[in-house]
Amino acid sequence: MTVLTQSRSQQKERTRRAIIEAAIGQLSESQSFASLSLREVARQAGIAPTSFYRHFKDMEELGLTLVDESGLALRQVMRKARQRLKKKGSVIATSVKTFMEFTSSHPNIFRILFHERSGTTRALRDAVAREIQYFVVELTDYIQNNGFDHAAAYAQAEAMVAVIFNAGAESIASKPHQRQELEERAIQQLRYIAAGAAALQQKAP
Repeated sequence: MTVLTQSRSQQKERTRRAIIEAAIGQLSESQSFASLSLREVARQAGIAPTSFYRHFKDMEELGLTLVDESGLALRQVMRKARQRLKKKGSVIATSVKTFMEFTSSHPNIFRILFHERSGTTRALRDAVAREIQYFVVELTDYIQNNGFDHAAAYAQAEAMVAVIFNAGAESIASKPHQRQELEERAIQQLRYIAAGAAALQQKAP
């Protein structure tokens, strides 16, 4: 690759990144991805609207890219939680605290997952469902490693992910003391799920 070709490639990637960041930056409690304007995203990215199509086929493709990035960010959160667990601590409390820190410091990344989970675009709904499923599968594997069969582990994981996602979504628009309450409530709810699953496991023949 020549220096000129490499420079063009780097510039193209920088512009693509600017478009992604512009879209993320415009998300808010009252504005979902579906309501974003291509023209406004392009303006925020510092490019002409026609230049947008050199990087994305349409807004839906941009949305799918944002969902992929959000899912990757979530998986990184889980890895961070596992690293914290190596230093000892409650599995549930550590996981919830790590997740809530993520939603607090990257609210718009979480918004794309939460808003588009029930959005108007089928492709984005399906993409979000896949990312949430990855989250469930990772948690299922972890629970299975602690003595549960797959069905029991999967049921726990689904319930736990629903709790943590709802808590994270609520926390975005909450004040610090409210976020603390949501965090504590989520930890308690997850402990109830885990305790119930353990009790059922002991009763099983």
